[in-house]
Amino acid sequence: MTEENRAIGDSTNKPNNNIKKVIGVMSGKGGVGKSTVTTLLAQQLVENGHTVGILDADITGPSIPKLLNMGDAKAYSDGDFIVPVMSQSGIKVVSLNLLIDEEEAPVIWRGPMVGGAVQQFYNDTVWGDLDYLLIDMPPGTGDVALTVMQSIRLTGIVMVSIPQNLVSMIVAKAINMAKQMDIPVIGLVENMSYVPCPSCDEKIRIFKDDNLDSFLKEYDLDLLGELPMSAEVIDITNNGIKSLSPGLKEEVVAMTKKVENYKRKYSMSMFGK
Repeated sequence: MTEENRAIGDSTNKPNNNIKKVIGVMSGKGGVGKSTVTTLLAQQLVENGHTVGILDADITGPSIPKLLNMGDAKAYSDGDFIVPVMSQSGIKVVSLNLLIDEEEAPVIWRGPMVGGAVQQFYNDTVWGDLDYLLIDMPPGTGDVALTVMQSIRLTGIVMVSIPQNLVSMIVAKAINMAKQMDIPVIGLVENMSYVPCPSCDEKIRIFKDDNLDSFLKEYDLDLLGELPMSAEVIDITNNGIKSLSPGLKEEVVAMTKKVENYKRKYSMSMFGK
């Protein structure tokens, strides 16, 4: 069996799970649309014929169930393992908000407990056969990011940013962390990249100091996609994903295709192979 086709992370995951590719979605800073990108990617992957799961690793700020319009759905445990919830679009989801009674209840946990919950979501969930498992990671380079990178064999990381120099600097920290942990960065998605012109096909760049090209060159990154700052994207964050306009759909399809075409080149140094 080839490295790409084997179950990634099978040394720790439930034996009868077969997860082909595990992709972390990460940002250095909160509020840049990371969870929205995770959900858009997952839904397009399903439309492209793949079996997909999302592990919501943002324990203190889980938002995947809301983005997928999962309502009052709840995951449950059979005593030994967690059974994920299937979204209406066919995505298997595990999130803390699917396991607690009140979604507004705060999660007041220290770092090790949060990291342990993420490991349990990966190791003890009955994921079954998946082509892709997307891990929606919390912002920053803290305990959860370290836990995921150390304990799960990732195919790669998708970075999410917005066109501001301050955010780019913080995202650079996350990129450097991934490189130090020997995790490849698949590419960058820039959210709020432009405003669509209402009367033409132009993309209006409102951030004059956007340094995207130089940033991509400096860190040797591929641009996976640019998502607009639009009422449609804002509505997604408020009311979940429904049907997409042709313009946004085109961006998401192109972004997803680049992720599908990525092939992980393992150095094996982290996993002793």
